[in-house]
Amino acid sequence: MNYWLFKTEPAECSMDDFVRAASTPIVWEGVRNYQARNFLRDQLAVGDQVFIYHSSCKDIGIAGIAQVTRAAYPDPSQFDVTSSYFDPKASADNPRWVAVDLTFVRKLPQLIRLDKLKSLATLIELPLIRKGNRLSVMPVTRAEWQTILALT
Repeated sequence: MNYWLFKTEPAECSMDDFVRAASTPIVWEGVRNYQARNFLRDQLAVGDQVFIYHSSCKDIGIAGIAQVTRAAYPDPSQFDVTSSYFDPKASADNPRWVAVDLTFVRKLPQLIRLDKLKSLATLIELPLIRKGNRLSVMPVTRAEWQTILALT
């Protein structure tokens, strides 16, 4: 099993959306960065655990945990001309983007704020903490995962 951190804007998909969906998978679509896409396509597997991180909002931080319940498949939004994620270069024969399904595991009792994560020397290598890293999908080591869970 691997561990991940997925960034999301709560207005688009929040931890509360996962709570409401309960056991219904949420399609994680719309990733349009090649490195993040490659993580989704090549490394994510069913059973992997994912921190859901709220960004671009008032309260930034890790809000909860989800689990991968369906590995990479063609992102349906790339074919939808009405979607802001439509990609005219994508085709059914040659999809460019992938989605995964995530299912709710648990909401954290309180948000683990970015400043708290930055204050821990043991997380210095966490991609989220490193300057210039703006990926929406990033790996988390087992040690980093355990350190973060200990904060809950």
